[in-house]
Amino acid sequence: MVKQILLHSPTLESVIMVEETIQKHSQEFGKYQLWKKLPKKMMYQTYLVILDYLINSNKIFIDKDGCVIWMYNPQRIRDLKKRGLFVKWKRFMWHLFLRK
Repeated sequence: MVKQILLHSPTLESVIMVEETIQKHSQEFGKYQLWKKLPKKMMYQTYLVILDYLINSNKIFIDKDGCVIWMYNPQRIRDLKKRGLFVKWKRFMWHLFLRK
């Protein structure tokens, strides 16, 4: 197992800033262009760590064209859970991508 050493750990403020920027510009830009749209400067490596976290927490995904898409909708997830229609997201998304 290889351990990665993070030189620049993101702060909560940085994560929130990236989340808000992605929500505002969802489906418009790729990773690099979104990084340039951030209201405050941030090291690109730190930005990539935040993107990795958001992908692994199922808040965003990057489509086949490289666009970053915000997909987290907690209210919709709560509604689906109440109705018994919620499927584990990672497994569901993996099957969708395998079909294409």
